[in-house]
Amino acid sequence: MGFVYRKAQVPDDLIFVEAVFEGVKDEPAAVRVRMEALVEQRESTQPVKSRTGGSTFKNPPGHKAWQLIDEAGCRGLMQGAAQVSEKHCNFLINTGDATAADIEALGEEVRARVKATSGVELEWEIKRVGVAPRAEHAR
Repeated sequence: MGFVYRKAQVPDDLIFVEAVFEGVKDEPAAVRVRMEALVEQRESTQPVKSRTGGSTFKNPPGHKAWQLIDEAGCRGLMQGAAQVSEKHCNFLINTGDATAADIEALGEEVRARVKATSGVELEWEIKRVGVAPRAEHAR
């Protein structure tokens, strides 16, 4: 399958619905220590206890998405109940009752600000599916 960080040698439209993993046997205490260290490291750098869709934008070549977002002044930016994480700028958080439209509008605002400040166009990492609602026309 050619798995490497955020990539696999499979068609882009392939959706995995099941997986089987094989582990390596070790002493339970040693496994626990490694797991706790990984969890601690992740919790200190990412909003893992918040409602997010995970990493929002791909890292552009030669750049870190979170850094471009931060430099564009987007840390903490909100749209409705959607917010750019204060802890890690490449995560959009649902702070309560954010809609998909809130999340998408916030993401597009972040993309626009990053483009305006750095010239870099961020690409969504989150796969958005479905059909955007049609705007209601006043009569």
